[in-house]
Amino acid sequence: MFLLIVFSLLGDAVALSAGTLLVLKKSGAEKLALYATPFAAGALLAAAFVDLLPEALENQSAHGADTALLATLGGILLFFLLERAVHWFHHHSDNNQAREDKTATVPLIIIGNLLHRAIDGVAIAAGFLVSAPAGMIVTAAIIVHEIPHTIGDFGLLLSKKISRKNVLLINIAVALLTTICAAIVYALGNSVALPLDALLGLTAGFFIYIAVSDIIPDIHVRETKHFVGAQSALLLAGTVVVGVLVAVLHNFE
Repeated sequence: MFLLIVFSLLGDAVALSAGTLLVLKKSGAEKLALYATPFAAGALLAAAFVDLLPEALENQSAHGADTALLATLGGILLFFLLERAVHWFHHHSDNNQAREDKTATVPLIIIGNLLHRAIDGVAIAAGFLVSAPAGMIVTAAIIVHEIPHTIGDFGLLLSKKISRKNVLLINIAVALLTTICAAIVYALGNSVALPLDALLGLTAGFFIYIAVSDIIPDIHVRETKHFVGAQSALLLAGTVVVGVLVAVLHNFE
């Protein structure tokens, strides 16, 4: 539990520091997000395929490997439907015109962020329920992903004329949900036999969906003139770094 709380809070601190950079220096934050986003895609994919799915198959229930793989598919579909629900709600909140996400209402931004952070907490707990190295790997992947995500949230709230102080306070409160959810799920997992294969599969589905649907399409848009540009190289680097990290940390198990 101690390591889980420490790493979860560390992830919150790093992401919030990135958001604070936007308040202090907009160009610096945008540059950080530009580099962190494709790296995050590679990190999430490596964490899913090199760590989470193998761990899910090793911890498979009596129903066999199908549980882990079906949970992964279910995770992808679930997060697709959740994202569709947010888009649908946003679209129907304005009867005059269909606005884009960047002009979403403040409550919708906060609710979406709360949901995202809660899922992060479940993912971290699932990793630590398997082992400390697995939990560290999941947390590392989430940290890299949360950097550009938090910068984006800061920017959206600032664009809504929310004061800098309130933007920071809102994001701190929301970020703490990750640690709270992680602690609750971890404590529950230590007292009740949770289906780890399904939980890890859902987490893998979450990671795959974010990388493939949210990040990789942006790389294609940004790199129309290059086969492998800086964004693609960063994606590959993220995959390699997390892949190596998995191998190194699991040697200490």
